[in-house]
Amino acid sequence: MRLFLHQLRADQLVFWRNRESAIFVYLFPVLLFLLLGTVYGGTYEGRPVVDYLVASLIAYGVANTAFGGLAIMLVVRRELGILKRIRSTPLPAATYVAAALASIVVVFLLQTATILLLGKLVYDAAWPDDWLSVALAVGVGAAAFCALGLAAAALIRSSEGAAAVVNVIILPMTFLSGGFGPTRDFPDFLQRIADVLPLTYFVELIVGIFVHGEALWAKPGTIAVLVLWGLIGAAIAVRRFRWEPRLG
Repeated sequence: MRLFLHQLRADQLVFWRNRESAIFVYLFPVLLFLLLGTVYGGTYEGRPVVDYLVASLIAYGVANTAFGGLAIMLVVRRELGILKRIRSTPLPAATYVAAALASIVVVFLLQTATILLLGKLVYDAAWPDDWLSVALAVGVGAAAFCALGLAAAALIRSSEGAAAVVNVIILPMTFLSGGFGPTRDFPDFLQRIADVLPLTYFVELIVGIFVHGEALWAKPGTIAVLVLWGLIGAAIAVRRFRWEPRLG
């Protein structure tokens, strides 16, 4: 436990001292929420649009942080030889990975709290009725996207292309999944693509809790799809993750 806490503290210090990383991973979803909250007003399906924005931007933030932030961090550290050097120290590999995941969890929990507070203070967004469901839903989504982030880190070949690959995945996925607005007017072929994306189900889960007052267990099928995506990501990570830089 002492080694884990020490490594967690080190990861947090490295993260917050890296301004580019902090802006992309932590601050970007928050700024996007403020921008969309200023641009879009009125109601949607009888509820203030800002309530939808709080829910969908929390979902996007978790995906951006747990998937994108984790993948970029691990790829850069692998290609710089940092992971290889860590493997030569007494620090167990499992402890290092657990601390890296916990550090990402801390970041998106702070991010989620920031969006919730800004939504309430700036736009008078409604609080969710079931905080337990919110916590459990964020936990399920975070676990799924962390596993997918590990898989992405295993598959991305270079640190130079890591950010580009992550953005090419996350931004279109968020758009198709309803993270930036309703998708009901999308063409059928785009909706069929959205139907297989993990973020679609996470957005549905979070919006159901925030906007419709649903409990987490009201959508077992949605949870099952997220768990399945997480298992797929974990399986790829276990099979393909490497600690040494790629040679070509």
